Amino acid sequence: MLRETLLFMSESQGVRSILTSLPGAGHMAAKFVAGETSEEALAAARALNEAGFRVTLDLLGESVSAREDAEAAAHAYRASLDQIEASEAVSTISLKLTQLGLDIDHEFCFQNILGIVQHAESLDNFVRIDMESSEHTERTLEIFHRVFERHSNVGIVIQSYLKRSEADIRELVRVGAPVRLCKGAYQEPASVAFQQKSEVDASFVRLMRLLLDGGTQTAIASHDERMIDATLSHVAREGIPEDAFELQMLYGVRREYQRQLVSNGLNMRIYLPYGSEWYSYFMRRMAERPANLIFGLRAALGG
Repeated sequence: MLRETLLFMSESQGVRSILTSLPGAGHMAAKFVAGETSEEALAAARALNEAGFRVTLDLLGESVSAREDAEAAAHAYRASLDQIEASEAVSTISLKLTQLGLDIDHEFCFQNILGIVQHAESLDNFVRIDMESSEHTERTLEIFHRVFERHSNVGIVIQSYLKRSEADIRELVRVGAPVRLCKGAYQEPASVAFQQKSEVDASFVRLMRLLLDGGTQTAIASHDERMIDATLSHVAREGIPEDAFELQMLYGVRREYQRQLVSNGLNMRIYLPYGSEWYSYFMRRMAERPANLIFGLRAALGG
């Protein structure tokens, strides 16, 4: 029930307006968001690099309804790539297509993401397209495949809780696309998504094996030790090389465990969000792991 309530709150404009206006609201997100500016994000990225982590930067924002906002986001991502290059941080970027106009015009969005990927290619960098709610899945994949046909420095995210994901993974493996596998963080109906945690976990393990056995560059995005242990066991059993995959976790979540995995010699990338549009991201993190709510409340109260 708590998860469903938090996911509802993540999408409610009314609740957003109330919560973001509260004193200390920004402090709630500080554990999970690396500041509001690219300078703050890059400083955090370099500190993580020094500790042995790879990074992907994500400028928070989604579901824009005006072309000028989508164009501004595209410009901000190209600028972010330039800033990464200048700072010598070891970082890629991640983004959402609704931030680039997916809900405005399909072709307009395609041109925006194509320009970003082309710019990243000129800097020898990489772009990961995040997956959003199931209503966007088909369109996101269609745009991804069009971009990937032209440029190999782009990857996609697949969510294990969607029932369609096995078919999507098989096609992505066929074309050799880089895939980030996660469980999923949106509220979805039973018609399209598994509802039981055991089903989501079983799907995650099944898809992980398909990806690694298929030889595509794989990112395993989970804070669940059972999913990570299952991955490492499969890698060891099948003799999959260490450079064929990396583990990914979110900034601020299970930091000690992250450090432990890096100290064990594993490739680990931290998903590092920044920007003022933190609300929806923060609420989904609370829903994914309600224990995070305690940290958020402590931060809001200055504890």
